[in-house]
Amino acid sequence: MAKAIPDLLAVVRTGSGKGAARQARREGNVPGIIYGDGKEPQPISFEYNKLLQKLRAGRFLSTLWNLKLEGQEDQRVICRGVQRDPVMDKPLHVDLMRVHQNSRISLFIHVNFENHEASPGLKRGGALTIVRPEVELDVLAGDIPNHLTVDLTGKEIGDVVHINDIALPEGARPTIKRNFVIANIGAPSGLRSSDNEETAGEQVED
Repeated sequence: MAKAIPDLLAVVRTGSGKGAARQARREGNVPGIIYGDGKEPQPISFEYNKLLQKLRAGRFLSTLWNLKLEGQEDQRVICRGVQRDPVMDKPLHVDLMRVHQNSRISLFIHVNFENHEASPGLKRGGALTIVRPEVELDVLAGDIPNHLTVDLTGKEIGDVVHINDIALPEGARPTIKRNFVIANIGAPSGLRSSDNEETAGEQVED
């Protein structure tokens, strides 16, 4: 299911360059810029606390936003970068790119793992090892999936989940062409230790 498009509030920022950006920060805002769609780049700024709340909610870079600027029509945008203070980790600048419903973009999509209780391997004490908690997909901007789903029903110890095992939304495709691993179910730690001891014993006997 595609996400509902959330609003992202900003204001037009007068001036450009480092001086204007520093002024925006002194006023408690985070400077940014919108570019793309054959239009001139437009400086904007965000209220610091509201932007920080969005960033802390997660998946800021994998969300299609409905950018609202006073006096302008709403614009669909995707974040292409958040510059942060290397010491304080505070947002310093945000880059947004204009997109349309039919624009194709690459985004990292979160992977959910469901039905743990229906996995015989996990019931026996196996451990789920998640290799890729997110997968980069090439998707339509107007049809960004909220997440991908891995159904663990029937999964045994030793089973491996590859990208080709996951049902992708229509029109979405991985940016990596090979059938890469998403997760696997490993043996319980006690069983692994026992196997190692047996292997060591066999080597001594030889």
